[in-house]
Amino acid sequence: AAARFAALDDLFAHFPILTLIHIVPGLLFMMLGPLQFSATIRANYLRWHRLSGRIFVVCGAVIGTSALVMSFGMPAIGGFNQAAATTLFATFFLFALGKAFWYIRRLEVALHREWMIRAFSVGLAVATIRPIIGMFFATSRFSGLTPYEFFGTGFWIGFVLHLIAAETWIHATLPRQKTVDFQE
Repeated sequence: AAARFAALDDLFAHFPILTLIHIVPGLLFMMLGPLQFSATIRANYLRWHRLSGRIFVVCGAVIGTSALVMSFGMPAIGGFNQAAATTLFATFFLFALGKAFWYIRRLEVALHREWMIRAFSVGLAVATIRPIIGMFFATSRFSGLTPYEFFGTGFWIGFVLHLIAAETWIHATLPRQKTVDFQE
């Protein structure tokens, strides 16, 4: 198992600049994200919210673009399955960021919020993908699965779980419209 982890480290060590371009903005993205969704900060520090939101979107654009470059420019540990997952979700991530930015420029705050939730959720998926892949590694001696076989599956599971969580959150927090009961 240690040799498998060393092979992963070696892969990223062969692409140090691309790895840093992906990870450093990712750290800032993960730190700014929760603050972007704070109603208190938005209400009391709107200028800061807007400035940090722009930084958040720029970081997201760098993350998404570098993820696409990694998908095509680095050997995929999980082969085509992983490359397909990272390509699809990096593209969706960039699309969601673009939609969020587009909606806020049109002052459509509710739609902006929905697309920011989707983007942030997909951006955070890596935090779920790592433990999923860790579970596959931990059980590989029993399952016989190799990283080539389970890496892509781990990405799909993580991304899909996060999209489900995002859509659930969006729909659970939509303003409820009052219904009118017409009685005759």
